[in-house]
Amino acid sequence: SMTTAPAHDQTPHAGDTGWQVICLCADWCGTCREWRPQLARQAALHPGVEFAWVDIEDEADAIGEVDVETFPTLLIAQGPRARFLGPVLPTAPAIGRLLESLQADPRAGTASPEADALLARIRAAGPGPV
Repeated sequence: SMTTAPAHDQTPHAGDTGWQVICLCADWCGTCREWRPQLARQAALHPGVEFAWVDIEDEADAIGEVDVETFPTLLIAQGPRARFLGPVLPTAPAIGRLLESLQADPRAGTASPEADALLARIRAAGPGPV
């Protein structure tokens, strides 16, 4: 018999409604390269969260005027809203704790109109998987 998939499976992008963690990095940054496997492990630990990797050199247009001074910098979104934008310690537990604290407290985070605009530009550009 035909089973109807729930509506949320038909959205083209999990980030439309759910949580997304976007790592802003640079290919020349050794810390970022070493850190990428840890990010992928976090992605495996949080199956409901979409993790993405954005090279700020490749996506300079999407990054725009935002100064990314410290790597890695994370942009964490809940649906269309940026909940956090800032540098993080490049350790898997730090990411996990940050994500969980944002999910637990709707007021937590460092959201800003700039972060929302950055999120929209990155999504339009199509970030790559971790």
